[in-house]
Amino acid sequence: MPTVSVPSSSTGHVPRVLVVDDDATVAEVLSRYLEREGFAVEAVGDGGDALERAEMRLPDLVVLDLMLPTIGGLEVCRRLRAMAPIPIIMLTALGEEGNRVAGLELGADDYLPKPFSPRELTARIKAVLRRAHTSPLEGQLTELRAGGLEMDLLAHEARLDGVLVSLTVREFDLLAFFMRHPRRTFSRVELLEHVWGYTYGDNSTVTVHVRRLREKIEADPSQPSYIHTVWGVGYRFEP
Repeated sequence: MPTVSVPSSSTGHVPRVLVVDDDATVAEVLSRYLEREGFAVEAVGDGGDALERAEMRLPDLVVLDLMLPTIGGLEVCRRLRAMAPIPIIMLTALGEEGNRVAGLELGADDYLPKPFSPRELTARIKAVLRRAHTSPLEGQLTELRAGGLEMDLLAHEARLDGVLVSLTVREFDLLAFFMRHPRRTFSRVELLEHVWGYTYGDNSTVTVHVRRLREKIEADPSQPSYIHTVWGVGYRFEP
């Protein structure tokens, strides 16, 4: 597993992670592990408490168990998405495939099934935050255009026919990658590596994100004009 450093800003900002899990043992072990890795961690065991904490101060990332008392994880995910495009990594029990897909469709960036390795989760957290805080390199384009689509990578804004499109961090990264590589076909594994930052994981994560992106940028998602499916291979972006 590749080592990814914790992103930090010039002001020395320590990334804040909100862990939401009603299993006190899991929350404690995960919190201690993340703190050793340099994160500031707050753990809560209830969906309502998680929303209150997020409203008081938005975290940089949320680790969210789907099985929660009071307010379920899917509803928490939906409400967090309504607040801001906060990166969300879901924790799901084995056999919860339907909930996992529902969570991805609500805008979660990634998921891990329980039981999981704290090391693997930490690597995914670092990959998500690194991409969220990465600015274009010197010499790279900071504005992308294709048809009615426009992306300002520095402002982290996407527009369709001049209208601002609300994208999650991962959707933004995926669209930017497609627009940087027009007319090239990428497999789901390749997209997982280039956009998510790792070569392991469930390819359906990519499928769901492509579907969500189409719903936001295509006039008819069932007949896409930008993101085309290349059957048996993957996806290709047509400007």
